[in-house]
Amino acid sequence: MLAEIAACNAAFGVIKQVVSNGQDLLNAGKAIAKFVSGKEELQRQVAGKDKSKANQSDLEAFLALEKIRQQELELKQMMIYLGRPGLWTDYQRFCAEARRARRQQEKEDIAKRKKIIYRSLVGGLITVFVILITGIISLVILAAQGKL
Repeated sequence: MLAEIAACNAAFGVIKQVVSNGQDLLNAGKAIAKFVSGKEELQRQVAGKDKSKANQSDLEAFLALEKIRQQELELKQMMIYLGRPGLWTDYQRFCAEARRARRQQEKEDIAKRKKIIYRSLVGGLITVFVILITGIISLVILAAQGKL
């Protein structure tokens, strides 16, 4: 959780620096991407927690998300007032599409992992079965030759 918070803060610092230097927001594209991905990862971690176990880290997570929300509002104002017309709307649409693509990729990765695990288990079972049959055949041959 701390790494995501630090990444968001650092990325937002870069965004503010770019704007204060009089440059276009497009020059801060990488920092904006890091800010958004850090925010999403932090939200995902907080959402994945067991809600029945409230503790101090819940408060820390809430405060961190609140700070990021304020930074995002500031980014919105920058995009509206310093960017081209419609930049904020286009940015939100882009983020939504990127989020959908990431979720789809995660689903595909999970399916691929399950397929690999299934194939590995089948391969392992076949190998064990072949070894077992080979051992039984060897024992039968040895018994027939009287060497057992």
